[in-house]
Amino acid sequence: MNVGDRIPEILGIDQNGKEIKSSDYRGRKIVLYSYPKANTSGCTAEACSLQAHKAELEAKGYAIIGVSKDKQETQAKFAEAQGLEFPLIADTSTELLQTLGCWGEKVACGRRTIGILRTTYLVNEEGVIERIMGPKEIKTKIHAEQILEIIK
Repeated sequence: MNVGDRIPEILGIDQNGKEIKSSDYRGRKIVLYSYPKANTSGCTAEACSLQAHKAELEAKGYAIIGVSKDKQETQAKFAEAQGLEFPLIADTSTELLQTLGCWGEKVACGRRTIGILRTTYLVNEEGVIERIMGPKEIKTKIHAEQILEIIK
């Protein structure tokens, strides 16, 4: 997906078994972020950064939604362990990740693999992508601060 594209209506099932739809967020902006794997250091740092600044993001009109290939149970344990108070979509089929364009080839430790490309989509009140932050741009420990700087 590109800037100007509308995100899909059905986003997926979150850690609590709730279906998440983009229409549930009409009139609100969304920070929709993909992360490679729950409970890893980078993904935990990113999620905790977003949780720590959740109130500030909400004050600017943004809701937070995370998505990874992890199973619903894994997402639930991750959310509970880290005190995350936002939906984490369990996209085990990678359908949403592929549609968004954050599933593809990446290089880790000199090895090429196929997987989730850490990406953040800033979505407007109508469900249209206004900004995409790619893997090289995202600094996990200060990701929320990066977003707040962009949307100020």
